[in-house]
Amino acid sequence: MAVRPVRIYGDPVLRQKAKDVTSFDDSLRALVADLFDTMKAYNGVGLAANQVGVAQRVFVVEVPIEGGGSERIVAVNPTLDARTGRESGEEGCLSMPGLYEDITRATALRLRALDAHGQPFERHVEGFLARAIQHEADHLEGVLFTDRVSPLKQQFLRRQLDALARGEVPEGYHPGTGEGRSG
Repeated sequence: MAVRPVRIYGDPVLRQKAKDVTSFDDSLRALVADLFDTMKAYNGVGLAANQVGVAQRVFVVEVPIEGGGSERIVAVNPTLDARTGRESGEEGCLSMPGLYEDITRATALRLRALDAHGQPFERHVEGFLARAIQHEADHLEGVLFTDRVSPLKQQFLRRQLDALARGEVPEGYHPGTGEGRSG
């Protein structure tokens, strides 16, 4: 399909609450294919539609699994519940290149969503997959991972965030040189 430009911190679409998908057609499936292509081109593990400028409730994740290979999930109009456990772990974001912070998230949860054909599914997920899903679901609410750090840490990050908002993206940040973090 196509690699789309990833929107960088400061782009208003990243703060918009995405709208529910109501049409499960070829354009939605093309968007999903583009999300996977874009995510791979930037070496990410997840990407939400609003990160490529589409304010729809869609995200994709692909995380490595034990023993080789990977697990891919397409989530349309997702809801997360039955969260259990708490764990802090480093996160980054394709929309905030160069920034990494420890974020506390649930270690397990239930994902309920529709696939790209409108078929409902439910998954209990844990570990890194649960972290990636929570990160991407936050994007659909207009929430960025830096919103989940302490106010003091947010002040510390302000200079870097302001630089990103001005378009000062780290040198070499383009498809194929992404930083391998959640979208």
